[in-house]
Amino acid sequence: MSDLTDARHVSPNFITEIIDSDLSAGRYKKVVTRFPPEPNGYLHIGHAKAICLNFGIALDYEGQCNLRFDDTNPEKENYEFVNSIRQDVEWLGFKPAQVLFASDYFEKYYECAIQLIKDGNAYVDSVSDEEMRQLRGNLETPGTPSPYRDRSVEENLDLLARMRAGEFPEGAHVLRGKIDLGSPNMKLRDPVLYRILHSAHYHVGEGWHIYPLYDFAHPLEDFIEGISHSICTLEFENNRAIYDWLLDSLKGKCGFPENPRPHQYENARLVLDNTVLSKRKLIIMAERRYLDGWNKPFEAPVISGWSDPRMPTISGIRRRGVRPEAIREFIRRVGVSKTNSRVDLSTLDAAIRDDLNFISPRVMAVLKPLKVVIDNLPENHLEELDAPYWPHDVPNEGSRKLPFTREIYIDQDDFMEEAAPGFQRLTLGGKARLRYAYNITCEAIVKDDDGNIIELLCSYDPESKDGPRGVKGVIHWVSAEKAVPAEFRAYDRLFTVANPDAEEGDFTDYLNPDSLKVFKGFVEPSVLQDSKDTRYQFERVGYYWQDPEDSTAEGLVFNRIVTLKDSFAEKKAEGKGQKAEGRKQKAESKPQVKNEVVLTAEEQTQVDAFKAKGLNDSEALTLTRDGKLRAYLADAGDQMSVLASWVITDLSGAIREGRNSVTLDQLSNLVSKIQSGEISNRIAKDVLAEALESGKDPSAIVEEKGLKQVSDTGALEAVIRQVMDQNPDKVAAYRGGKTGLMGFFVGQVMRETRGQGNPQLVNELVGKLLQG
Repeated sequence: MSDLTDARHVSPNFITEIIDSDLSAGRYKKVVTRFPPEPNGYLHIGHAKAICLNFGIALDYEGQCNLRFDDTNPEKENYEFVNSIRQDVEWLGFKPAQVLFASDYFEKYYECAIQLIKDGNAYVDSVSDEEMRQLRGNLETPGTPSPYRDRSVEENLDLLARMRAGEFPEGAHVLRGKIDLGSPNMKLRDPVLYRILHSAHYHVGEGWHIYPLYDFAHPLEDFIEGISHSICTLEFENNRAIYDWLLDSLKGKCGFPENPRPHQYENARLVLDNTVLSKRKLIIMAERRYLDGWNKPFEAPVISGWSDPRMPTISGIRRRGVRPEAIREFIRRVGVSKTNSRVDLSTLDAAIRDDLNFISPRVMAVLKPLKVVIDNLPENHLEELDAPYWPHDVPNEGSRKLPFTREIYIDQDDFMEEAAPGFQRLTLGGKARLRYAYNITCEAIVKDDDGNIIELLCSYDPESKDGPRGVKGVIHWVSAEKAVPAEFRAYDRLFTVANPDAEEGDFTDYLNPDSLKVFKGFVEPSVLQDSKDTRYQFERVGYYWQDPEDSTAEGLVFNRIVTLKDSFAEKKAEGKGQKAEGRKQKAESKPQVKNEVVLTAEEQTQVDAFKAKGLNDSEALTLTRDGKLRAYLADAGDQMSVLASWVITDLSGAIREGRNSVTLDQLSNLVSKIQSGEISNRIAKDVLAEALESGKDPSAIVEEKGLKQVSDTGALEAVIRQVMDQNPDKVAAYRGGKTGLMGFFVGQVMRETRGQGNPQLVNELVGKLLQG
């Protein structure tokens, strides 16, 4: 099964090309990478990209990746953050070769500082911060030497030793590198390497009164650990000059080898719409406090902490119910690039839905219950209806029993006393289909004293069990007698605008007041048989799972993981869901500008034309507003509805930036392979990502790498047995009658085969092997 086990964790990109060249030339014997977070906060999804890249490259090249805590700022770091980071890395599926602390190298840093002073490459400066800024000059004016730049080696060594001993107050002296005051790169104008700080360190304790800055510590950490490829984000591009200067100054000294030494490479960081990833701003939201002396009351919506399911932290995403497989897939779809660009949050949501689709049994829950009494059923009526856990397009098996009783609950939104145009659910005097059950007709309604509808009186058609019998609307329901009460937390985007940092005023002004809606409703009783970590698709509602902190057997609490479709985009198309209403108004001279979508008559005509070709509202709006995407699809013809989603989801960034190499014909050929069953959706997405990087024809990549669906019975059975061996408790539960776990095993096998397993054959073999 080499075609499965040899699959790459990181799609080919400019960094892997560098690594390939280095290994071919013999520059390094082994690829060694590192993930170096600062333990001064919780990791967010931007860090997930760095984790997947560094650990993935190490796995692909049979090298190693260290988890290194870059803990050189004792005022902001602690073990709470260390432990949360370790948990996040492991949850994402990666095991560090070593867990290291930069603070363990403090003596080595000090030795290197002494060597730099002896070589005339560093000096102790005693000017104030303000004077240092002035002496550095600007882009038009070269820097001016500090009056202390030419101190003798002996004086510098003496001052550094006394700084370490704690003789001086903070700010009295710093150690600076002596590089180039005339450099156009301001980073090279004698950067500060050490500063005085009288703080105990959480990891090494008391004893240090000087602490290294990032530009000094980070390159040395890489050199000490033998890192081959030091991967950073683009904001550190100018810092690379200091990195190179420092390592070139110290190679062959202080126990370092002459060759090889680490090299730094930069790639684009992850920037998500409707999100902020600034650690400073995450602290403001998580701890409800402002930094830098800014004392401002924090207004609703109040975030409950770092692991609030609305937060972009890995712990928050995990608590919401997202699986690590979805995050890894999302990072793979984003890819590795040299150019910063924003990623629509719908791309993440799509990866989450794709992951959940094959592993989430379908059940029913009613979030806003409205009681229905079926008058032509006796009081004690109880009928158990068989309902499948899976739809026809998911190759899983399993079913559960639905109790059908005289009194049931439906959702309030599924009833209108007088039907509005296009409304096809239940109305007074009208009919609707109960999912997996019967047709019902609403005969009368009951209202409270305020005129609110509190109960429906209906009748059912006992002959309609086998089919809708002419009824269009199908609604979900639960038994009022047998259903389980539960709290449902519907999470949505945290911000109402794509880029809160770019808007006028404070970023908290744009927090989405509807980012959390709490409902008290009911869920069908079958969920009580399942493990707490089961992810469900509540039919017509969304994907949910039990909150790992608040849900108990006595009080179920479900978190919405993701909606069934991009409802936020639909709100934007309707001119809703944008800037939060009710927040503090700006001055009249700076009026608010709402980011609403207002269509001209011509645009509306275009949207309608796209929808007539089978596109949904969001796709039609996107193509209408984006001329480049529209031009790319101009010759799509009858394939427009099929190709549009691929273009918008997977090619839009490359098309807009002018770096797309995949032609419409090539995309069409790739999609035809999916339709014929030759490849899966997941394979197609991998291939498109590689095609964008390499410029190759996607179909040629499929052929070269043998990426067709795996239908080899022996190979698939080996994977299935491996999954079973890893989950003996679930195997026992299945064989004990919990047949709903069938979907779990099929989903795990599809994940292990990276989507290449033939779904029908996987389903058949899983069923056979689970039977023993």
